Amino acid sequence: MNYLPVLGSFALLLSLAFAVYSLVMGAIAQYQLAGGVQGRVAPEKLANTARVAGMVVFAGVSVAVFALWWAIFANDFSLAYVLQESNRALPGIYKFAALWSGQEGSLLLWAWLLTGLSFIVRARHNADARLIALASTILAGIEVFFLLLLNFVALPFAGVAGPMPADGFGMNPLLQYPEMVIHPPLLYLGYVGFSLPFAFALAALILRSPAKEWIPVTRRWALVSWLFLTAGIVLGMHWAYAVLGWGGYWGWDPVENASLMPWLTGTAFLHSNIMQEKRGMMKNWNFWLISSTFLLCVFGTLLTRSGIVSSVHAFGQSSIGDWFWTFLALVLLVCVITYLARRGHLKTERRIGALISRESSFLFNILVLLTATVVIFFGTLLPVITQIIDGNKVTVGPPFYNRVVVPIGLFLLLLTGTAPLFGGRGASFERVRKNFVVPGIAGAITAVALIACGMRPWVDRGSLYSLVCFSFAAFVITAIGTEFFRGANSLRQQSEQGLIPSVLHYFSSNPRRHGAFIVHFGVVLMFIGFAGSAFNRGGETELNVGQIVDLGPYQLLSRGFTPESYGNYVGERALIDVYRDGKKQFQLEPEARLYQASQTVQTLIANHSTPLRDIYIVYEGRDENSGLPVLKAFLNPLVFWIWVGASVVLAGTLVGFTPIPRRMGTARTELPPGKVASRAQRGTASHNA
Repeated sequence: MNYLPVLGSFALLLSLAFAVYSLVMGAIAQYQLAGGVQGRVAPEKLANTARVAGMVVFAGVSVAVFALWWAIFANDFSLAYVLQESNRALPGIYKFAALWSGQEGSLLLWAWLLTGLSFIVRARHNADARLIALASTILAGIEVFFLLLLNFVALPFAGVAGPMPADGFGMNPLLQYPEMVIHPPLLYLGYVGFSLPFAFALAALILRSPAKEWIPVTRRWALVSWLFLTAGIVLGMHWAYAVLGWGGYWGWDPVENASLMPWLTGTAFLHSNIMQEKRGMMKNWNFWLISSTFLLCVFGTLLTRSGIVSSVHAFGQSSIGDWFWTFLALVLLVCVITYLARRGHLKTERRIGALISRESSFLFNILVLLTATVVIFFGTLLPVITQIIDGNKVTVGPPFYNRVVVPIGLFLLLLTGTAPLFGGRGASFERVRKNFVVPGIAGAITAVALIACGMRPWVDRGSLYSLVCFSFAAFVITAIGTEFFRGANSLRQQSEQGLIPSVLHYFSSNPRRHGAFIVHFGVVLMFIGFAGSAFNRGGETELNVGQIVDLGPYQLLSRGFTPESYGNYVGERALIDVYRDGKKQFQLEPEARLYQASQTVQTLIANHSTPLRDIYIVYEGRDENSGLPVLKAFLNPLVFWIWVGASVVLAGTLVGFTPIPRRMGTARTELPPGKVASRAQRGTASHNA
């Protein structure tokens, strides 16, 4: 008898029972504490049993996860999931990733990550911390939903009727790429991670907790989740660029949009969170931004599983979507009721006093991020909306998003450079004008230089957007650089140190603020990479041995084709020499594969990347009619900077976690008299704002 299905199913059922206990007993304990009611068991003890039960849930789900992994590696094709997602010849690394390659396994991964993060919250529990206890109860409610799905709707341990097949159908060839081993877990850590700041925000509103008790913890969890979500999105972009073979990295696919929307609202929340922490402002914004982010994370999971939109990333048509719609409606109802009952607790302590201020620039950033989210949301759901209205699906593609979202993105890019130029509580027009001079000149010089070098923004919209993007990028980089230089120079004058020690000291004095500078700089680099797409060129051609095709300043010479054979696939590799000005530069070897388990043809692109351009070649196999090899070749400028910029963004986020040194207070008290002291004080005030 095969005990794996029994073990896994029992572990999930037991986990559901403990999650329900944690939810119910936790809620009862909170009710008793709120009303001063004393039952047979003290509410504190009841809350503690709920906490322990919640920790047991993680152990149960872990048993189920390892049971499914064992079945995959043991080639147990009596399980329908293993039959669909694996086969004997599948390499071990992809057997590992098969856990999340299908719908049931990906939901199991979600539940595992959720219960694991909740375990961390509960393990750090303080017996007197009602906020943590209530947040734990809210997390138990989310756990119950996903465990209901795993026990009654999407069953990871469902068996195959009849005798066990000799081999499985194999993983989708599109997923057999190294990045797909880590992309889904990172993306899910981002999605799941936002459950924690949402739970703390909702619990804080219910309990009317002061900001100092919940704002720091929600910021930390939101920043961690944002970090994982960013990494997941970027890896997904790189996977699309390296695997799908269409020459791009973002196609405004509905599931791509689904990951971008919570990233946008999560980014907005991180900005509004700062305003509440520093100024006591934007409390209503904070609650609804983190609630919207969590709802959009669940909505993104719904899109991949309901079949309501067509996507290369989706799992296909499924009735599971009804469960997600119900859950979304229930969570939204809870948020609305809680907000209406406790909205008096969210009164702002301070309002924006001046239009020209750092606070106003933060608000503008949030509004722009939300505008982009709304546009993408309705563009994504337009087929569903139009089908409900008149029975016909109307879809919008990249042209719509490029026309509407790209200008919004450019405005957002500009705003990232304006905040450092404004004072914390308002500034005179003269001061703002002075701060804008150098960055403005840098942006103008960039525009003039690009036009002088041959860019023609009046020819088409893409060139215009690119020119604006490059100019704004120069503006933002200069704004960030001048602000940092002013602060470091003030510190140098007050401490009489050299320039380099002053720069290092200034940077370490507030890593959270300067980490944000690094993140913004990384975003600028990514926008520079995006701007290059306006100048992409290339297309499809038949290229037999010895033939040459031009690609911009390059020539591609076909040298031949070599067969490939592996246990999991057979294929053919093209040998393409790349020449420039009659000199050979390098050789590229794109490949076409036939995966034997699924009888699916998949391409493996070849790409030579430099800071200026990518030479990107796809071998699509032989034409059915002529029998000639078919290649697609693209020349894509500046894509390199997207991946560099993303790395800088992630590095800056990690810098933001660095604790602020205590010595900052001492340094501020030792200012020399006179003009230097006054200037240093102004620099420090700007630094702290």
